[in-house]
Amino acid sequence: MKPRTQVVLLATLMTATAWGQEVSLYGTTMAQMWKQETPGFDKNTFTPATQYLGIDATKLGTDNLSLHLFGWGRTDLSDVSNFDGSKSGGYLNYGYLQYRFDQANAEIKAGRFTANQATGFEQVDGVSVRTDLRGGFSISAFGGKPVYYKTVDPRNQADYEFQRDFIMGTRLAWRMPKVGEIGLSYLQDGTKAAKDLDIPSPVDYTRKMLGADFHIAPASAFDLRGRTVFNVANERTNTAEHDYTATVKVGDQVTVTGNYAVRNFNYYFAGTNLPSLFRQDENDQFRGFGGSITWNASTVVQLVGDYRHMHRETFGDVNRAGGEIRWTASDKTFLGGVGGHWVNAANTKFVDPATPYRSLSHKEARVWAMVTQGKLIASLDAILQRYDSENPYLVGVRNVYEVVGSLGYQATTNVKVSGDISYGSTPVARHETRGLLRAEYRFGFAKKGGR
Repeated sequence: MKPRTQVVLLATLMTATAWGQEVSLYGTTMAQMWKQETPGFDKNTFTPATQYLGIDATKLGTDNLSLHLFGWGRTDLSDVSNFDGSKSGGYLNYGYLQYRFDQANAEIKAGRFTANQATGFEQVDGVSVRTDLRGGFSISAFGGKPVYYKTVDPRNQADYEFQRDFIMGTRLAWRMPKVGEIGLSYLQDGTKAAKDLDIPSPVDYTRKMLGADFHIAPASAFDLRGRTVFNVANERTNTAEHDYTATVKVGDQVTVTGNYAVRNFNYYFAGTNLPSLFRQDENDQFRGFGGSITWNASTVVQLVGDYRHMHRETFGDVNRAGGEIRWTASDKTFLGGVGGHWVNAANTKFVDPATPYRSLSHKEARVWAMVTQGKLIASLDAILQRYDSENPYLVGVRNVYEVVGSLGYQATTNVKVSGDISYGSTPVARHETRGLLRAEYRFGFAKKGGR
């Protein structure tokens, strides 16, 4: 979105209360502080302050028209924490007008918004529409300019805007009463492929994605959902992703969940409008499957066992298995648990073929608790990973750990203040202390006669 457009929307954010019949203002103010001691580098103290602010204004001259805005800004009060060396920054996440029609669950949006289809999660400056049709069908579509994200090195996006000049997508769905929903999606991002530029680019940011998704839930005891996405930008169709999850309830106490996923990175990361943040040239594949069993042993105790197998063509296989015990007080004033997992990554490959295989196998232990007393909420979370052997890639560190403590106070129904403090040790930061202060608030305004 161009700077002048952001100025107009932010100005509207500040003046919406003057012409909105009902306005909800919400935000979060955060002040962080952490000290970092990294082996071989100077010690640093970071104190960024961040403000999130949003507004929902409804009944703008008519009950069907509303305005929605949300953005954030931040600045560093001491050492620079941004990778690009700047001390301040901000962003307008979304800002759009929405009109809801009285029939067919129809609506239209205009401005900056997000579109979530089987083909991906998109952020667009443009227009979107949706409506229900007869026979259980529904259709949605959007089009406009894709939102551009800046990276640390602008050279990574040299041809970004030239290729990604337009984005459009659509989804046709059919809902079956008491059974579920199936949908077909298509997305095209950009009209000029890398090979069609005046100076051909080695990286192609354009994409054409075709997806199918479904959600089947014929009974409360069974739920099956998934999606398959294909990249059809080239002469041949390439699979970008399969992702399927099934949940089965056995009686009132046992729930079984299973998942299977396959992702081809070169095509899967083409299914995002953040291509500059990922390595599109990585011809690697991920395959994973696993599941969990949850047993509500009593009204206050829950037992969970889980297993996950993951395979990367470049890095090898990893198996993770373990369990948790969760406890909830009958009056909900206390939540707690303890868990343990074993991770087998004995022969992890590295990109450099001259580098020998190294074991990253480790054991993981975690304990957590949360107490609620009136308007006070306190929590403690601790995690420890102990690696089986010393590894030069971990700078000789065998124990990686972090402890986080939080305290919050619900001052009023609209205002909550809280603070976190954490301490930990990793191969990157041998000693790291972090602190966070947070204020969350929500206020509503209505003209005379409004709610």
